[in-house]
Amino acid sequence: MTHCLSSLLRLLYCGSDVTGRSEYGRIVTVVRTTGQRVKAHSKKIPGRKPDNSFEGAAGQRGIIVAHHGVAVEVLFHDGTREMVRVKRRSGHVVGDEVLVTGEVLERLPRRTELRRRDAMRGVHLVGANLDVLGIVVAAFPQPPAGFIDRAIVAARAADLDPFLVINKCDLEQAADAVATLQGIYAGSVQVFSLSAVTGAGLAPLLEYLGAGHRGAFVGTTGVGKSSLLNAICPAIDLKVGALNVFNDKGCNTTTVSTLHALPDGGELIDTPGFQDFGLVDITMQDLAAHYPGFEETHQGACRFRNCRHRTEPGCSVIELVAQGRITAERYATYIEILNEVESGELEARQREWKN
Repeated sequence: MTHCLSSLLRLLYCGSDVTGRSEYGRIVTVVRTTGQRVKAHSKKIPGRKPDNSFEGAAGQRGIIVAHHGVAVEVLFHDGTREMVRVKRRSGHVVGDEVLVTGEVLERLPRRTELRRRDAMRGVHLVGANLDVLGIVVAAFPQPPAGFIDRAIVAARAADLDPFLVINKCDLEQAADAVATLQGIYAGSVQVFSLSAVTGAGLAPLLEYLGAGHRGAFVGTTGVGKSSLLNAICPAIDLKVGALNVFNDKGCNTTTVSTLHALPDGGELIDTPGFQDFGLVDITMQDLAAHYPGFEETHQGACRFRNCRHRTEPGCSVIELVAQGRITAERYATYIEILNEVESGELEARQREWKN
């Protein structure tokens, strides 16, 4: 077990070198498995200020910076690190603030949490205590239909500020795709068009993240999240995979969620790629309020407060669709997601009746 846990340890914070040393604040890294300590000194890099509201409580306070299934890596405020064994379905997630007392790990209250549902209806935690969500797509291949919209709705419902990153803008076929995505989403969220390979367009994103945000990158496999993180923070040197030549889908090179401190400020969680971003505990009202492209309707309210923007009289969304100010395609995507949300609410009510 000791050997297994030791092999799991990967100090992936920004600045890690091949020996496993890490730069996050001025730290001495301490790894506890069977009492053996390994120390490594490193220089100072600016990071996020800790919340000291729980200082003085029993145990040592830290943040989970990597999750390995049966163990989590905790970074403490004094800069030391520790691998703590947890149950595989413990519910802990990268970004969680925790108290560690001996071998007991206590999760502190979360400010925010982001969840998604997969195609098998399973619910997954993406990250905790985030401020922003970066939705990474590629100019080619195009993202699955509705993926961006679902991610934006989920982020807004979780009190996060979503932003869109369009990667691979150096490709020959990128111009039309970038123009289309800009046209759809630029009025709703910040959009960064860039190339992780050439570095073009990277500066505005670095400036945005350097404002001290803690965020996460989410996206399907093959959009270049690892390449983008390597461009933002070269020292982490994440593995990069190629597209499958038969279906233009990427290979999932990120298998562990990790939190990285960025050289110019801010923090980012890199997550494994996934194809589905199903909504969790989103009501019809949440969807209507947060769907990208419906912002204009917030000023000209619908006749009914609980309008679903489907067939209700006096609906401002239906009126904008009729005027061509919301395209039929965007409205059709909304209706598709609305059907999913309504189906989920019905299933939840049926479960309550059975109980």
